[in-house]
Amino acid sequence: MTDAPLPFFVYGTLLPGEPNHDRFLRGRTRAERPAVLPGALLYEGPGYPYAIEGHGTVRGALVTAAPGAYAELLGLLDALEQYLGPEHPRNLYERVARRAVPGPPEAPGEPVRAWVYLAAAAVTRSLRTGGTPVPGGDWLSRRPPHARRTP
Repeated sequence: MTDAPLPFFVYGTLLPGEPNHDRFLRGRTRAERPAVLPGALLYEGPGYPYAIEGHGTVRGALVTAAPGAYAELLGLLDALEQYLGPEHPRNLYERVARRAVPGPPEAPGEPVRAWVYLAAAAVTRSLRTGGTPVPGGDWLSRRPPHARRTP
């Protein structure tokens, strides 16, 4: 399978304001826009979420690599998501092409094919039997707003 230069659908720690956004995406993207991933469910993980196939919608962003940065970004994200190749037994996530819908839910755009990292098979089985779903499929909504620090 050829790694076509598709945009990436991100839904967790790679979202703007989350810890991995600046580390992995800053300076490597041409565009980042809100999007949803239909046909998926979101689950809590150990500090990061997992998306799996299911009857729901996950909220996130479509990220397009900057010119000349696609190969670097693909390698960085594969390493971050512990993706070693299709159906590799040590994968934490599988990188798969799915249709994501850009734009806010009230004004959706045309669906586009994008890479998304879904939980690998063993992780998915565990989540389906004992995982904690993220309400509304929105990773950012599960936290209270940042509390102000007092000196």
